[in-house]
Amino acid sequence: MKIDRVELREVTMQLREPFEISSGVTYDRRVLLVTLHADGITGWAECVAGETPGYSYETTETAWSILTEYLLPGLPGAHIETAADALEAADADAIRGHQMAKASVEMAAWDLEAKAKEVPLATLIGGARNSVPVGVSIGLQPNDEDLHRKVGEFVAEGYARIKIKIKPGRDVEMLLGLREKYPDVMLMVDANSAFSLDDLPRLKALDEVGLMMIEQPLAHDDYLDHARLQEQIETPICLDESIRSVRDAELALELGSCRIINIKPGRVGGIASSKAIHDLCASHDVPVWCGGMLESGVGRAHNVALATLEGFSLPGDISASRRYWSEDIVTPEFVLDDGTMRVPEGHGIGVSVREDWIAQATVREAVF
Repeated sequence: MKIDRVELREVTMQLREPFEISSGVTYDRRVLLVTLHADGITGWAECVAGETPGYSYETTETAWSILTEYLLPGLPGAHIETAADALEAADADAIRGHQMAKASVEMAAWDLEAKAKEVPLATLIGGARNSVPVGVSIGLQPNDEDLHRKVGEFVAEGYARIKIKIKPGRDVEMLLGLREKYPDVMLMVDANSAFSLDDLPRLKALDEVGLMMIEQPLAHDDYLDHARLQEQIETPICLDESIRSVRDAELALELGSCRIINIKPGRVGGIASSKAIHDLCASHDVPVWCGGMLESGVGRAHNVALATLEGFSLPGDISASRRYWSEDIVTPEFVLDDGTMRVPEGHGIGVSVREDWIAQATVREAVF
């Protein structure tokens, strides 16, 4: 395939409700969409970088800069057959870091390749199922009453697992009350690096709640303290922000920093890197699941395809489109079906992108 045109767009999407984690609150998403055109086929992907550097040093602005100045200009005219070819044509190895920007190029190329071969993306990457178990993430709530109401609503909708955001002061007592009200619900928590080993007594107290896991309790770049913490608590630690590559995953498993890993393809550089981490964890009998980054339907479609790999044994943060958006930018929208989500059967990401809607919502565009 010869790439003849590349587009980068920023569109604004308003969340149905604010989403708060320990590092800040998100009200709107500035979504970056990458499209690769070759041989009459279009591949789509989304850059998951956030508006602020609270989760990662990458932001919407840094990603726009890396994509427009370095990654995308070298793609037009390039002949590619695989996603790896696209990264080589973009000279991605010459750029240190910036995994989210690189991932958007790589994942668009995966969509392009799957469409050229007339197969679903899930099939192309070796997926093993036609539906995936899904959970939902609940941001920090102002009080326990609001939290209980939210959990009740999502349990009634059929989500297979509930994730609760926590921070110091909104942790043990809040969760014990929640567990008392919902004794049988599959619960996990996510701290987004809000704690330190000085909080060990409170973190050990979380063992009483009966959680599936505690996600990223300590610093994003600290493997040693996570290993020390895991030795002293029964609840499995899951690493998220700490895992940006298969080498990070190897380090975490070698040190015993976690017993579960959250794989977000945008965070780790794309689908190939995600598969490598998945395979590594499978060889160590470590379960993995697919995380979410408040994606539009484009990013969600990639996540659903990834979660079809056999090792993704735990429900991922791949909630229905209407969890976050009044209307999504793809059709059909993603819906929940008895705790699972069906994998689109169309070629590539399997859903149609609403290009007219995107044209109206675009606030800036770069074309190569």
